[in-house]
Amino acid sequence: MSLAVSARPSGRAYNDLRAITLEAGFARHAEGSCLTKFGDTHVLVTASLEEKVPGWMRGSGKGWVTAEYGMLPRATHTRGRREAAAGKQSGRTQEIQRLIGRGLRSVVDLKALGERQITIDCDVLQADGGTRTASLTGAWVALAQCCNYLIEEGLLEKSPILSPVAAISCGIWQGQAVLDLDYAEDSSAEADANFVIAKGADGMAGLVEVQATGEERPISEAELQALLDLAKHGCGHLFALQAAALG
Repeated sequence: MSLAVSARPSGRAYNDLRAITLEAGFARHAEGSCLTKFGDTHVLVTASLEEKVPGWMRGSGKGWVTAEYGMLPRATHTRGRREAAAGKQSGRTQEIQRLIGRGLRSVVDLKALGERQITIDCDVLQADGGTRTASLTGAWVALAQCCNYLIEEGLLEKSPILSPVAAISCGIWQGQAVLDLDYAEDSSAEADANFVIAKGADGMAGLVEVQATGEERPISEAELQALLDLAKHGCGHLFALQAAALG
């Protein structure tokens, strides 16, 4: 597998992210929010606080962080039917929101949160590949802002968040490992992967979740390692952007 890249559709180098912005506090009424842009993929993320937990958690002394995800009808080239109109969520939607919830809970001390729930809503305004990774990366910013609100209101003494967490896509495109696939690459990739990575206290990356699929052929161990190396590189930049967004 070569890393000497032929021209990507976007003109980026193999290890370049798209232009990324994270705008914290975008939504006026939510306890936390982030307008997340990974190139032409735009996601509005909000965090809503409730002073209660699901019934099955009552009395546990622990809180809960959960996520919901959806795409607006014209997030893509053709109108998609609202899932509410269809009466049920697609399997893809359920899988993505569970991924986001798991990723966030992996870096939260739920006991320190107390018996309250934070619900993260990820609404895709415009899609150009990587909606789940953009959603999770922005979701951490919204979650952190919500936890800061709890501190400001005197409900917590310190944040229950243990570390940053971010997500990025990688893939094998024309025989090469590339970072942060847009739709043009994702739709023709030989293999693709999504990495959810937490930043440890020592600055080292810790894997939270890996989704890797050989679309046209199996992925070799060397290719998987190359994808992981790219993901760690990309998430290093995302951690810096998350910190800057929170000021």
